Amino acid sequence: MNQPLGHELPASGRTRLIRILCVICGGLLAAVGLELFLMPHKLVLGGIAGLSALLAHLTEMRLGLFLFLFNLPFILLSRRQINLRFALYTLLGLFCLTIGSLALHHFPAVSADPLIAAVAGGLCLGLGIGIMIRSGGLSGNAREQGFLLTDGGPAKSAEVVIMLFNCSILLAGGMLFGWDQAMYSIIAYLLAFEGVRFSLRGLSRSRAVWITSSHCEEIRKALQHSLKRDAKLIRPGNKNGQPGVLFCLASKLEEDALTSIVRSFDQNSKITVTSNQPDSIADWVRRKIS
Repeated sequence: MNQPLGHELPASGRTRLIRILCVICGGLLAAVGLELFLMPHKLVLGGIAGLSALLAHLTEMRLGLFLFLFNLPFILLSRRQINLRFALYTLLGLFCLTIGSLALHHFPAVSADPLIAAVAGGLCLGLGIGIMIRSGGLSGNAREQGFLLTDGGPAKSAEVVIMLFNCSILLAGGMLFGWDQAMYSIIAYLLAFEGVRFSLRGLSRSRAVWITSSHCEEIRKALQHSLKRDAKLIRPGNKNGQPGVLFCLASKLEEDALTSIVRSFDQNSKITVTSNQPDSIADWVRRKIS
C-alpha cells in the first residue's frame, strides 16, 4: 500500500521566479507555433487563437494585436473569480504571447511543408498554452479550456456552443484558403489539444488538503462559496489557543486560489497537501516547474 506523499504549498521567491520563467517560456513557445509554423501556411485553429488568425489574414493586421484585444476582456471579466497574483500571471502570459507574436511576425516560415508545419505548430502552441496554464499564466479562454480538459468536459450546452464555434472557424478557413489547408488545420488543432492535455496531466488529480487554523469556520464557508469545495472540520479550535483542522479535496489548479483564501483569514495558518499516488518521473519534472 502506497504511503501518502506530503508537501507544503510552495511560497518562496525561488518558486515564484520559476513560475514566472515558465509563463514567459510558454507564451513564447505558443507564439513560435503560431507565427513560424501555422500563420505562414494559413492554418487556422479553433478558439480565440483561431479567430484571431482568421481575422489577421482577412485584415492583414498583426496576429498579436487580435490575440491581445480578444483575450483581455476574458481576463477583466474573470478578475472577480481569481486572486490578484493569479491575474498577474495571466496578464504576463498574455503579454508574452502578444509580444512574441509581434516580434516573430516578419520571420520566414521554418518549414515549407504544410504537414510538418501543422504538426510542429500544433505541438508548440498546445505545449506553450499548457505550460502557461500549469504555471498560472493563462491566455484568454485557455484557463477555461484547461479546466474543461482536466475536469471531464463542460456542460452539454456549453460543449455544443464550443464545438459549433470551432467548427465555424475551421469551415471559414477552408472556404477562404482551401480545403487542403482545412485538413492540415484539423491536424494542428488535434495536436494542440493533445499538447495542452499532456501539459496538464495530473492537475485534475484530487489531493487531500489539511488546513490548520484558528479561523476554521470562516475558511470553510469561503472555500464552499468560492471554490465550491466542502471542507470538513476534523478538529475544532479551543479557547486555549489551539487551532482547528479542516480537511478538503482540491486539484493542483485550485491550490493557488485555496491558499489565497486561507491566507486572507489567517496568515499563520498551515496548509499541507498529500497525494495518495507516487509521482512518476514525468510528474516529478512537471511538479518542479509548477
